[in-house]
Amino acid sequence: MAETRSRSNPLQARAIATLWHLLAGRRLSTLWRIARVAGPLVHGLSRRERLVTEINLAQFKPDLPAAERRRLARRSLTHSAATMLELGFAWRGDAERVEASIVEVHGRELLDEARADGRGVIVLAPHFGNWEVLNFWLSGHFPFTAMYEPPKIAELDSVTRQGRERMGASLVPTNPRGVAALLKALKRGEAIGILPDQEPDWGSGVFAPFHGRLAYTATLLPKLVARTEARVVTGVARRLPGRGFALHFLAADEHVYSADEATSATGVNTCVEAAIALDPAQYQWEYKRYRKVIEEQQGHPDHPAFRLY
Repeated sequence: MAETRSRSNPLQARAIATLWHLLAGRRLSTLWRIARVAGPLVHGLSRRERLVTEINLAQFKPDLPAAERRRLARRSLTHSAATMLELGFAWRGDAERVEASIVEVHGRELLDEARADGRGVIVLAPHFGNWEVLNFWLSGHFPFTAMYEPPKIAELDSVTRQGRERMGASLVPTNPRGVAALLKALKRGEAIGILPDQEPDWGSGVFAPFHGRLAYTATLLPKLVARTEARVVTGVARRLPGRGFALHFLAADEHVYSADEATSATGVNTCVEAAIALDPAQYQWEYKRYRKVIEEQQGHPDHPAFRLY
């Protein structure tokens, strides 16, 4: 698990925090209209975001015609822009408004049944839709603990932390001390959140298939399950453009409960794939999910040639 190294930039932090404050009171329909302009601009002007998105989509839908892939890429970047614009709403907007924006909740019984059995719940929360709205709801309805990496701009740490903690979430660092806190929460029968699609440091993961290609995947989950017998669900906040959000809690693939790390990691990636299937445009395809390659791990002298980016 890597801890983000923050840098100081007070002016940029002040500008971003002011923007979040201004956007906090805007209607979701207004934010979506802005995103519909911003997304295509990012696709057209940001070579890095466009290329990574389209490379990842080629793995996801290899038979998709190029023109359709570009359209899907533009829609994906529009949803990513909406997520960024909605941060002020999720972190600083009126709590009753945010709660009211969650107009559907599917699969809550999976959480309730696990807690009724006295088990902790591990919520796999991939980068889909608006995961900050998911955090808002989970921490407002259950004792909830999640790992937290400080933002890249040091001065935004307090704003980000306050936003994520305001409904009662407990944030713990991405280090052994944080893992210990997750274990304690699960043993108390509480819920915790894990990002299942973030690439870990070397030594903290295994290669497992994700949409037909091996992706380096964290092995924290089987360690937590083995020591707590917690139940696992996938959770996402699917955007209903301009209207609000629908929360989906999905039963985890049974392989996540395997003691074998590679088998469990395969189950984790299957869970992420199931979430993506709800609406592929809402997944954050601009993240370099396949940055590490197995040839590098094996010491292949020409491993850079095997990379996608």
